[in-house]
Amino acid sequence: MDYGLILPSIGDDASRAGIEAAAAAAERHGFGEVWGTDHLLVDASAAEDYGRTYEMLTLLAWVAGRFRTVRIGTSVVVVPMRHAIVLAKELATLDELSEGRLIVGLGAGWSTAEFKNLGLEDRFGVRGAYLEEAIAICRHLWSGSTEPFHGRFHSFDDFVFGPLPAQGATLPIWLGGRNERALARAGRLADAYHASAASPDSFAARVPAIRAASEAAERPMPRLSARVRVDLDGTEQSFYTMWGDAARVASEIRRFGDVGVSHLALAFPAPDPETLTAGIDRFVAQVVPLV
Repeated sequence: MDYGLILPSIGDDASRAGIEAAAAAAERHGFGEVWGTDHLLVDASAAEDYGRTYEMLTLLAWVAGRFRTVRIGTSVVVVPMRHAIVLAKELATLDELSEGRLIVGLGAGWSTAEFKNLGLEDRFGVRGAYLEEAIAICRHLWSGSTEPFHGRFHSFDDFVFGPLPAQGATLPIWLGGRNERALARAGRLADAYHASAASPDSFAARVPAIRAASEAAERPMPRLSARVRVDLDGTEQSFYTMWGDAARVASEIRRFGDVGVSHLALAFPAPDPETLTAGIDRFVAQVVPLV
């Protein structure tokens, strides 16, 4: 199993000190990546979780400049809340400046209130189609092509695009989502499927749809990744969490492996630097050897 670390960049207690401590711990322990979280203007009902959220691409640029070995990832960009061409430019720039360390996680979004706050309520109903066109635009521009692009939402003929991402058109795209259309999209278009808050059993139920779509598209099965909370010595929670002592958490990780998941992006509950660092250190020392 490979591990990444979710940066503590959301919630009222999120801070630069906590983010820095998490990134430092990720590099020290050899985690593959650190991941940001995306929200822009949530409504009051989501304030406790997302009211204070560091803008993700700015956050990752800051982290990439300070920490020079760990990869950076978006978990996930809510694409229809952005202009697809601007997003393609931002991601290409971030990959070039980080020397090819970016993983692009993308999603369609779920909050009607947030879309409305951004003046994009009409886009919510076509957000899946917008996401797919944005992926096509990214691949087109990142490849260095100068051919025209004509889609449902965007059209351009005479253009110049640069810098190209260091990874070029192969810059990895991971897709989230849980409904049938999202799963099929991941199978057709993604390098990896990146689930959030899904137990091993829930994840297993999604795999056949992803595999069927990838086979129909005659492309490799995407890698399987899960974003999960970890609470060592915690108790059962309403939001899916790997909780309990080291042996119990290790057993849950093995269950993910049994359904084909090869990557976990871990979110630890404490945002303050000392408690967060201690939790990560304990996970590496006690849980990883048992997996």
